[in-house]
Amino acid sequence: MRRKKELYNEAIALTVSQNIRVRFNETDPLGIVWHGYYITYFEDGREAFGRQHGISYLDILETGFTTPIVKSTCEHKLSLRYGDVARIETTIVDTPAAKMIYRYTIFDAKNEIACTGETVQVFLDSQGELMLTNPPFYEEWKRKVGLIE
Repeated sequence: MRRKKELYNEAIALTVSQNIRVRFNETDPLGIVWHGYYITYFEDGREAFGRQHGISYLDILETGFTTPIVKSTCEHKLSLRYGDVARIETTIVDTPAAKMIYRYTIFDAKNEIACTGETVQVFLDSQGELMLTNPPFYEEWKRKVGLIE
């Protein structure tokens, strides 16, 4: 556990909060959100984060890179239901490794945690080759937002 603290800069947290409304098509016959849609909510949070902090999928694509997800985790705590307005908080985790790690917390209308999760994305260049070090644009972005000096 100590090693993890050394790798991640927990002191600086870049977080974006966004409300989402549960739509009818996202629910099962019991009116609760089908478990697979929580991953879609994570994507909604990632996209909001990217737009707010200048690191959207389109921003990354313009630099000649893509960032496929290689790992996702999702822990369900409470059910969301049709019509609920939930809040998703998306935080980027600072790591020196050549990857982007996002953590998510979804709160229900009572401000109770409904779901938590994490996604890991890696960098591929325009030829589809895995980057073993952070691309220059990402290092520059991390400096701009204060994750590194």
